[in-house]
Amino acid sequence: MEGLLDQWLWKEEYWLPPGVTWKDIEIEGDRYPLPRDLFYTLPLALGFIVLRYVFERVIAMPLSRQLGVRDRVRVRALPVPKLETFYKQNKQQPSQSEVLGLGKHCGLSQRQIETWFRQRRNQDRPSNTKKFCEASWRFVFYLIAFVAALASLIDTPWFWDHRECWQGYPKQPVAEAHYWYYITELGFYWSLLLCVTVDVKRKDFKEQIIHHIATILLIGFSYCANYVRVGTLVILVHDSSDFLLESAKMFNYAGWRKTCDTLFVIFALVFLLTRLVVFPGRIVHSTLVVSLDFFQPFFGYYFFNALLLVLQALHIFWAWLILRMVYKFVFMGKVEKDERSDEESEPEEEEEAVEEEETSWEQRKGALNSKLASLANNCVLNNLTNQRNMNSRLPKAR
Repeated sequence: MEGLLDQWLWKEEYWLPPGVTWKDIEIEGDRYPLPRDLFYTLPLALGFIVLRYVFERVIAMPLSRQLGVRDRVRVRALPVPKLETFYKQNKQQPSQSEVLGLGKHCGLSQRQIETWFRQRRNQDRPSNTKKFCEASWRFVFYLIAFVAALASLIDTPWFWDHRECWQGYPKQPVAEAHYWYYITELGFYWSLLLCVTVDVKRKDFKEQIIHHIATILLIGFSYCANYVRVGTLVILVHDSSDFLLESAKMFNYAGWRKTCDTLFVIFALVFLLTRLVVFPGRIVHSTLVVSLDFFQPFFGYYFFNALLLVLQALHIFWAWLILRMVYKFVFMGKVEKDERSDEESEPEEEEEAVEEEETSWEQRKGALNSKLASLANNCVLNNLTNQRNMNSRLPKAR
């Protein structure tokens, strides 16, 4: 299998500059990247999934109770077998004609059918505890990864001078810490991609999948082509703001509004600085422009930079959502919702229904009060008018 991959996938003219071979990357006495190392990330991803399962139940759930995370009490739908079968086999949001047909089969009114589906959908919505556990798991990983990577990179020459990322390429040994940083990050993103169907489905679900796939391809290719130096900087820039976002989510689910708002403002500043200034101005510029001083462009050069530009497009999309929230925070005084990735794809329908019922009741109540008031006024006016008429008639009668 390795020979087949070398023949069709890992061709030197694809991934290395002209005149460079895979043997040129091999450095005696030092660690150098090997494509087969990427196979270790798959069992590592499964290990992350198991570790996450244990972490959420042993640490995250007790912590959520300590911080005061509360789940909304939702009305459970009554057991109706025909509706349950339709809900699971067909779709969760039936059309008007399907509602009428189900009503005839089940002997229920149209409003009862719609109410049942609304309650059934709300049953499947994730609780605040589940969302808190997910956010706390990502927070712990991103924080540990960022601190460890920063400690291992801050003394390297390419951390301060990005021309050093290409100096002597491709004969650049890989430090043990940077090797494990790469393998661990790739295994973690594999685990996120494998769990995407069971995690909370958010508003930017499609963008998250694109981000995970682009990140996996970027880490895998940059490791094989020995772009490890610039690759570590790319991962570090992303980790620098991610743990702040996850911590803001945790306090949001716990109801700590002031702490959540403060962390969100810090996250927004770090995100906008790193993703819209540092990433395109230093890293992308280095890979697009500075690298050409050391080698001629080739397929891997275009492939690597195309993935970086995909990430940059996602950064701009998320920055737009964040700026909308900053606008709300500045002019409304609070962060209402995390528009970047903390809002589910559909609103909480149960609360909407209650609010609609309360609003309609208030409207009916107001209309009733106005009618009663007008009726009372009319009665008073009639009495006064009758009294005047009687008084005017008295002299004539006399």
